Amino acid sequence: MTISAQELRSRLAQLKRNVLRVDELMENERAKLGDHTLNPHSSMPREAVEPAAVLMPIILREDEPTVLFTKRADHLTRHAGQVSFPGGRLHVEDADLVATALRETEEEVGIRPMEVEIAGFLDVYETGTGYRILPVVGFVKPGFALAPDPREVEAIFEVPLSFLMNPDNHQRHVGIWSGRRREYYAMPYAGYYIWGATAGMLRNFYERIYAQEMTA
Repeated sequence: MTISAQELRSRLAQLKRNVLRVDELMENERAKLGDHTLNPHSSMPREAVEPAAVLMPIILREDEPTVLFTKRADHLTRHAGQVSFPGGRLHVEDADLVATALRETEEEVGIRPMEVEIAGFLDVYETGTGYRILPVVGFVKPGFALAPDPREVEAIFEVPLSFLMNPDNHQRHVGIWSGRRREYYAMPYAGYYIWGATAGMLRNFYERIYAQEMTA
């Protein structure tokens, strides 16, 4: 399934258009979507849940759109070596959660805020490590210059959106976390292991934009 940029823009009109305020992000006891979605009977940490945002950068390549990911540096204290979207915790100087996603993207990979066209927002995702994340979907035209931060980023790579939106590539894996069995989505691609929260957000993207057509 090849996805054109024009078709993608049309489909993304279904996304939420207004950014959540931080108080709206944090108002419920638990987000509806998160690591707990596939593990409804497991306990999740309830204390110190922090607001955060990530950017899902969709690169408008001529052949077909791709999604840009980072592989985090192995020496990091948290989530070392994992594949993720650019993003991080809300800072006091951030005007809103979009500003958080754009600031972190520039710091991590060098894509400037002016190079990102905000397309909309996915459902809030809560992680088992205590973050409540707003996924921001943005279009990026080719021609940008990457400048990865070596303190945080080991590699930057792109994956065709058609691969990520193919449900045959949405694997369900099982692992042990804090001594408990946990199930999660994984989408391995070209030697990179996309899993956990990142894969969960991609699954949400698929369910919001493509699943109805696939099951029709």
